[in-house]
Amino acid sequence: MSNAQHLASVMVTAFIDAVNRGVDLVPVVADSTSTAKIAPFIKAFPDRLINVGIAEQTLVGTAAGLALGGKIAVTCNAAPFLVSRANEQVKVDVCYNNTNVKLFGLNAGASYGPLASTHHSIDDIAVMRGFGNIEIYAPSCPLECRQIIDYALAHVGPVYIRLDGKDLPQLHDESYQFRPGQIDVLREGHDIALVAMGSTVHEVVHAAEQLAEQGISAGVIAVPSIRPVIPNSCATC
Repeated sequence: MSNAQHLASVMVTAFIDAVNRGVDLVPVVADSTSTAKIAPFIKAFPDRLINVGIAEQTLVGTAAGLALGGKIAVTCNAAPFLVSRANEQVKVDVCYNNTNVKLFGLNAGASYGPLASTHHSIDDIAVMRGFGNIEIYAPSCPLECRQIIDYALAHVGPVYIRLDGKDLPQLHDESYQFRPGQIDVLREGHDIALVAMGSTVHEVVHAAEQLAEQGISAGVIAVPSIRPVIPNSCATC
């Protein structure tokens, strides 16, 4: 797994590269500099980061205000607190008002492990899908993650990007091109299809390999784009 990389580190590198090419990007954190692995960005651009403290509602409201002022605002904090504690601000300040905020839900799913249900985020996709105007993505490897972030920063409008909290190896080669709305067929199969998003894509790839050893042909379909979704589409078509 020498090519593995933490998706939060991919995020920070993308932010640094964006500012270097002239994007007026401002990350907002809620005492979550460690979670966001944002230290390299702070070192490069110490005056660009806003830390509102442990105040998730303020985090989202501040990001919305920055976006209305013409900035590319990105929030970087743990998914369970972003989605649950700042639910109303995400719904009203970002989605209802269609502000140009990019919400990063870090350490999603059960990434926090033994910290248990207060820190697990297993309903964030369901919650976000209930809101209007927001695109939703869940990358499964570093290359895909970087392409999704670059797309999101260029897109005008709300975006939620769900990032798992562990190192993930590459699933794609350099020819891969992310396209919003498309699914990604990683493995063809004629017996069953295994569908997943985020880090669980790696688990179903492994499961498909085990099934093949038993004579079962399993297809593997990754869904990085939760919204939009284009019917009958795939990145390899």
